Amino acid sequence: MSPSESWSVNQLRDSSSVPHMTPDEFRRQGYAFIDTIADYWSRMGEFPVLSQVKPGQVASQLPIAPPAQPGDDQEWDAIRRDLDQIILPGLTHWQSPRFFGFFPANISGPSVLGELLSAGLGVQGMLWLTSPACTELETRVLDWLAQMLQLPSQFHITGSGGGVIHGTASEAALVAIVAARHRLRSLHPEQAELTSRLTIYCSQQAHSSIVKAAVIAGLSSGPDDRSRVRLIDVDAKGQMRPDLLQQAIEADVAAGLVPCFVCGTVGTTGTTAIDPIPEMAKVIRAHAPHCWLHIDAAHAGAAAICPELRPMLDGIEHADSFCFNPHKWLLTNFDCDCFYVRDRRVLIDSLSITPEYL
Repeated sequence: MSPSESWSVNQLRDSSSVPHMTPDEFRRQGYAFIDTIADYWSRMGEFPVLSQVKPGQVASQLPIAPPAQPGDDQEWDAIRRDLDQIILPGLTHWQSPRFFGFFPANISGPSVLGELLSAGLGVQGMLWLTSPACTELETRVLDWLAQMLQLPSQFHITGSGGGVIHGTASEAALVAIVAARHRLRSLHPEQAELTSRLTIYCSQQAHSSIVKAAVIAGLSSGPDDRSRVRLIDVDAKGQMRPDLLQQAIEADVAAGLVPCFVCGTVGTTGTTAIDPIPEMAKVIRAHAPHCWLHIDAAHAGAAAICPELRPMLDGIEHADSFCFNPHKWLLTNFDCDCFYVRDRRVLIDSLSITPEYL
């Protein structure tokens, strides 16, 4: 078919007419790539964990120009050869049994197959109408996880809040700060300049995404701006000191600033330290009752599924939002962050825009 020819309705109805792959071609190549993945898993321990290539070495082996025509079976065979000869030597092998860097991000066979199925269905879950099963499955699975973590009822979709899947805890932090900002501005609509007086607090060991989120949300002018971002010192265990949090909040209130957002961490990236949530919540209730408490449990939160480790989330009932990453300890493909809020109405109102096309 030439570019000037148009597709007939019958051709569009016939999936075999779609110019990418027939079902039989997809099966053939799909089986081959499943074999490729399984073979990689069986020998990943043979590779050096850290790639030995030099900067630019991988790119130098790739074509400068894109392919001019769609690939046939021979092209797919060539792709698998390139994978083996160019790509695999250029990987840092995160799934290697000898990988101990950065943070755990382990996949599993069920997770890979689930992602394949999701990609194959190719639906959009932005609204209930765009794929009802997608939305309802997501909310039900998030409620399952909430039950496994013994989260309070307000974090369930059957309560006042509920959960949603984000890519990373960095996204969750940004959304939480935006919701916190919206709630304070809603409480004081007469104060047009309020945003310029909002302050946020986290420990010195908190993830860098908290400061970045403050910049994006307009509560900081840059990564090094500390005029309204407070990095609270930690104790010998790497935990935020509630007494210093209280001092910082009191000083800001006295200076005419408005505490907006406090982030507690359950499992810092550097040392897996766990901030004292109950004590932090007590400080907030006494000195900044409208301040939002967000718990970033991206690193260690999944461990709280084990009953003997559930105490790490003690005090979570005082939080306004909470997130953790199944892609760290639950053998789920990156990226997957579960973000929960106590009051979904605040979150919805803070970001709802309903154009006609939705």
